[in-house]
Amino acid sequence: MLLLRALLFYLGLVTATIFISPICLLVYPLPFTLRYYIVTRWTVFILWWLKITCGLKHSVTGRENIPEGPAIIMCKHQSAWETLALQIIFPPQAWILKRELLWIPIYGWGLASMQPISIDRSSAIKSFRQIVDQGCQRLAQGIWVVIFPEGTRVAPGEKRKYLPGGGLLGEKSGYPIVPVAHNAGYFWPRNSIIKKPGTITMIIGPVIETAGKSANEITAEVETWIEDKITQLPKPATGH
Repeated sequence: MLLLRALLFYLGLVTATIFISPICLLVYPLPFTLRYYIVTRWTVFILWWLKITCGLKHSVTGRENIPEGPAIIMCKHQSAWETLALQIIFPPQAWILKRELLWIPIYGWGLASMQPISIDRSSAIKSFRQIVDQGCQRLAQGIWVVIFPEGTRVAPGEKRKYLPGGGLLGEKSGYPIVPVAHNAGYFWPRNSIIKKPGTITMIIGPVIETAGKSANEITAEVETWIEDKITQLPKPATGH
């Protein structure tokens, strides 16, 4: 039954993606904030469809910690769920993605309309420079920046080194960091078709100021907060 519900979810996801991709191109001339709102109606539908088909909901605490001005979101990365949820929980934002995705006809062009930070993943040094340069530009435009500091999805209970990109952006830009922890990996595991029913818990932490701090200090502070909160989040019986 879980497999059948998951397949139904993906059917809706693919259909909605085919529908929204050309719309991304049509709304390109509009101001970014309005364009972002229109395009993320896809996200709203997908999360609603996820609840209907798979019984997977979410709760968020710490919304009061979201500052009024733009900031850098540094979030734990366990599944594909947070890439959706962050879009509707936080203000309009730019995402870091490999530049090759922008070359895909229609879909990639639609992604480009959302002003992502496209990086060359063949060179670590070059990619960090692109994150800082383009990230500073987006923040100056009032657009938030989302960074997954571990660089890839990591299963619950496992841990990878936090990369310096987010800390570097914080150091160079002076904009604050908003740390985010959650337990989505228990319900939407990496490389798994199955979506387990339940309620994902997300916690938004207090703002971490970056002024006068080095990239290493910022990264360490973010890592300490996120990893501490992760241990406090519930480990659902449906997780394993």
